[in-house]
Amino acid sequence: MQSILYEGLKRTDATTTKINDFLVVEAPLEISINQSSFTVVMRTPGNDFELIRGLLHAEDIYRSKEHPKMEVVSHTPNAFTKIEVTIPKEQLGNGYMNKRSLLSVSSCGICGKQQLDDFKVPNAKLRNQHQIDLEKLPEMFAIMSEHQQTFSLTGGSHAAVVFSESYEFLTLKEDIGRHNAVDKCIGDLIQSDRLKLATFMLVSGRVSYEIITKAFFAKISTIVAVSACSSLAVDYAKEFGICLIGFSRDNKATIYSTN
Repeated sequence: MQSILYEGLKRTDATTTKINDFLVVEAPLEISINQSSFTVVMRTPGNDFELIRGLLHAEDIYRSKEHPKMEVVSHTPNAFTKIEVTIPKEQLGNGYMNKRSLLSVSSCGICGKQQLDDFKVPNAKLRNQHQIDLEKLPEMFAIMSEHQQTFSLTGGSHAAVVFSESYEFLTLKEDIGRHNAVDKCIGDLIQSDRLKLATFMLVSGRVSYEIITKAFFAKISTIVAVSACSSLAVDYAKEFGICLIGFSRDNKATIYSTN
């Protein structure tokens, strides 16, 4: 359930009409690790396991190739969901000790970060660098648009799409949260053992620093955004060796960082 019908009143000039409008669903997902509450993520239901897998990878909590046990503990009709993740204690990464204690909302890139030290930049750069052919972008965005079913219905969801170095479509996921869509894509590729193919990622909105870090840990070397990029996103992209392109629309693009 990624969309739901709501009643509304549509005002056009002097006319008011009663309508039924599809809205994108936003609901909490509670994640528990080894029977201990970890975090609550506001997300659009669907691909919850992929979202969790991508989030745990980005947060350096679990990066093993083995699939952790994930079980839906509870799920209400309005998509309030709790999922229990079981991970052997010796396989928990350093990020688990800095687990989030605050609500992670759909649009927030730093929710749950407790200390300034959480923003340290790894002293490394990506090495799997492939130059993107800017002439390919219209075709790539057309593929993205074709797969955005929830956005087509509601106009309220973000999307992330990933391509290989040969521009093969790998995956697309939608969510009300920009970084959730990225986590879902990365989680999907981890689950299907195709993350090593991921090279180019397109996102439907703006790019914050957190999307850059998620791409870095997934070894995705190019990010292209429809909208703007934050200053910290550009700084991190340069530090990580990531090609970052913003305002990619109408056959125009702004390159902020090259790899």
